Amino acid sequence: MNPPIIPEVIGILVRRGADFSSAEDAVQEALIELLGASSPPRDPKAWLVTVAWRRFLDATRSEAARRDREVRVATEPERGPAPDTDDSLWLYFLCAHPALSPSAAVALTLRAVGGLTTQQIADAYMVPVSTMAQRISRAKRVIAQESVGQPGDLAIVLRVLYLVFNAGYSQSVDLAAEAIRITRQLAALVDEPEVHGLLALMMLHHARRAARHEPDGSLIPLAQQDRTRWDTTEIASGIEILQATLARDRLGEYQAQAAIAALHADARDVAETDWPQIVEWYDELLGFTDTPVVRLNRAVAVGESDGPHAGLAALSGVGEDTPRHAAVRAYLYEKAGDTGPAIRLYVEAADAATSVAERRHLTKQAARLRGR
Repeated sequence: MNPPIIPEVIGILVRRGADFSSAEDAVQEALIELLGASSPPRDPKAWLVTVAWRRFLDATRSEAARRDREVRVATEPERGPAPDTDDSLWLYFLCAHPALSPSAAVALTLRAVGGLTTQQIADAYMVPVSTMAQRISRAKRVIAQESVGQPGDLAIVLRVLYLVFNAGYSQSVDLAAEAIRITRQLAALVDEPEVHGLLALMMLHHARRAARHEPDGSLIPLAQQDRTRWDTTEIASGIEILQATLARDRLGEYQAQAAIAALHADARDVAETDWPQIVEWYDELLGFTDTPVVRLNRAVAVGESDGPHAGLAALSGVGEDTPRHAAVRAYLYEKAGDTGPAIRLYVEAADAATSVAERRHLTKQAARLRGR
């Protein structure tokens, strides 16, 4: 099913008068019924609108409320063509309501707009399903209690889009492509450099998608990727957007990240990578978001620019509980020729890996060093 259909149907129900939480629940029930149908309807969107609206009416038994809503939609053909609208961007703003925390906003967006199950979202956040179900339910209650006319601000929407894009790499639904589509819509409507910076960042990362995994699903590190498989057209478009944005001299977090991605994408091979300039861009990025993950990635860049011992020194200031800390230390120790600690750390990193692909890759690295 085309991913935008779900937010379109939710948007239609909300515009008819359903509250967001009830509309989302009704659409989920309709999707379950659709999956169990013996044959697919000719117009899935119109079918979902009809069935979801009925489920909503069934759930709101008040005679007065039901009569009011039925009168409001009485002139609409029950199984006629559904309105040709795409409410995805509007729903992103709605899910990024200022009353919600960023994590709750992302979880709600993944469920309502991305179409992921609660189980998939829980796996992405590494929390029990019951915990995630409660988080999503609380978020929907907040949205129901607040004014629908008060959507989230642009910074929250950009953060949600960024996190949804990152989640797209590990899910069965192509959320990365959908996040790019929504961000492109936003860039056409909002004259804000960070929106264009985020779009460029997504495009530059997405251009490498075909080269990121082995046939068995194992991760392929950036340095070992077959760059002939990168989408050079998408890279050129991303760099063009980034250059035009940087020229406006209103630097932000996403533009700095996009500049780092562009330096990687612009190198014909790993030996040509401009690591000193990448370190400089990480220093710029730290001015906007001084997080352990940024410092971890900066330590890798320092290790490539100034040698593994300099990289390990930069890593010493990063907490060991930071994701991928052991994997980065293993790589830097290996680069320094210290094989023993590298093997131990690769094994430690594999044990802590949150995905099968990552665990398989790290285990292979440990086995490769043992084979020496």
